[in-house]
Amino acid sequence: MVASTSYTDASSVSHVQKPRWYRSTFYNALILGICNFLAPGIWGAMNSLGAGGQAQPYLVNAANALTFCLMVLSCFFSSALVKLIGIKAVLIIGTMGYAPYAAGLYTNNRYGVEWFVLVGAALCGLSAGLFWMAEAAIALSYPEPHNQGKFLGFWLTFRVGGQLIGGAVNLGLNAKSGEAGKVSYTVYIVFIVLQCLAPLAGLLLTPPKKVQRTDGRPVKLTIQNSTWGELVATAKLFVSREFLLIVPLIAQAVYSEAVMFTYLSLWFSVRARALGSFVSAVVALSGGNLLGWILDRSSIPLKRRARGAFFFIMITQGAWWIWATILTTRFDRTHPTFDWSSAGFPSAFALFLLLVLSFQLQYLYLYFVVGYLAKTPEEVVRLAGLLRGTESASQAVSYGLGSVGSFATVGGSALNFGLWGVSLVPAWLIVREIGGRLGDRREERERALVHEDEKDASAEESSVEKVAV
Repeated sequence: MVASTSYTDASSVSHVQKPRWYRSTFYNALILGICNFLAPGIWGAMNSLGAGGQAQPYLVNAANALTFCLMVLSCFFSSALVKLIGIKAVLIIGTMGYAPYAAGLYTNNRYGVEWFVLVGAALCGLSAGLFWMAEAAIALSYPEPHNQGKFLGFWLTFRVGGQLIGGAVNLGLNAKSGEAGKVSYTVYIVFIVLQCLAPLAGLLLTPPKKVQRTDGRPVKLTIQNSTWGELVATAKLFVSREFLLIVPLIAQAVYSEAVMFTYLSLWFSVRARALGSFVSAVVALSGGNLLGWILDRSSIPLKRRARGAFFFIMITQGAWWIWATILTTRFDRTHPTFDWSSAGFPSAFALFLLLVLSFQLQYLYLYFVVGYLAKTPEEVVRLAGLLRGTESASQAVSYGLGSVGSFATVGGSALNFGLWGVSLVPAWLIVREIGGRLGDRREERERALVHEDEKDASAEESSVEKVAV
């Protein structure tokens, strides 16, 4: 009888006591989103200005490559650290390296100091890998299954919210600058202050065991293995068939970040870059929340949701890369600087908006897919670390190549188009199995938690009876 019960249906939770607001999944989505806004969101705000707001993208792209190389390392060891200090502490530590990164850009922008940019990037990389894993694991484990897509969309809204605020601030400061160049150093002071608040926001997160869900189910986000055993388990999961087949999908999705922001910095004026940062954030958060809502529609079979979203995202992404390759090849010959009053601005600007939108949709969809690959709560943590580590490796290559002038102009778009093509078949082999051969692993994890709770309750009752006798 238990096996036939669905724990992912919103209609099955009406008898559960209403959660306290400060323990609810919505509250924790809000706190996680604020942390995301203050740390990687502001980081994204700086990069959405094009090259971290600098006049040329090469130093910042090299620094970002260093950041992501170190994130690969910290992501791999992150689940073992969860074993030692818990997911909340890992999240807080993960927020602490972002402010030095912004400080490095500030000193470079104002005083021409280059070495601190690299130091800040290194500190950011060591901490950001921990943050990325922790927030991904929380986003996949805290919400009720019928709210998973909306939770992801709401959380990722704050990521582009940083870009939205950064673009608005910069647009206000540079609205009269219709030429190429770097943004005002005053912008970085605002960013540094905001990023220093991120660890304080992390303190407000509810620990997993205290989260109260509307379906009454507990949240378990702990690691039972030894530290060494956890590293071995993570390595084994990395080489599993299911994860290896989505590695190209992850790589092509996040590789585009450096490509689109380098595109913005090379071919647009300061105020056009600020406008791009602002408008693209609005487009991305709208599209991301719409996709999250669609992925939560239980009236649509899981198999159809997974496949429909896959086809829409991948077909449109392919079209944008063809367009990008054509435009960047032309720009490499003509070397334009587009302002919003320039001829040709609408077409060039629209491409940037579509690339940002596609990045947001693919990012959310990756979490949707990974959420249906994990068999246990422990695998959620490991897959979160592997997902973010793979993202970091791809972005390290992307920003590294973007620091080479000849590649930044045209090669990035062409290579991303190639990665898109390579990812199609392997990703489809996994996507077609969601709701099919793989079943609904999210519901299976929920059912396992129910059985474990019932077993623990039965054991406790037996113990009480024995004491009474």
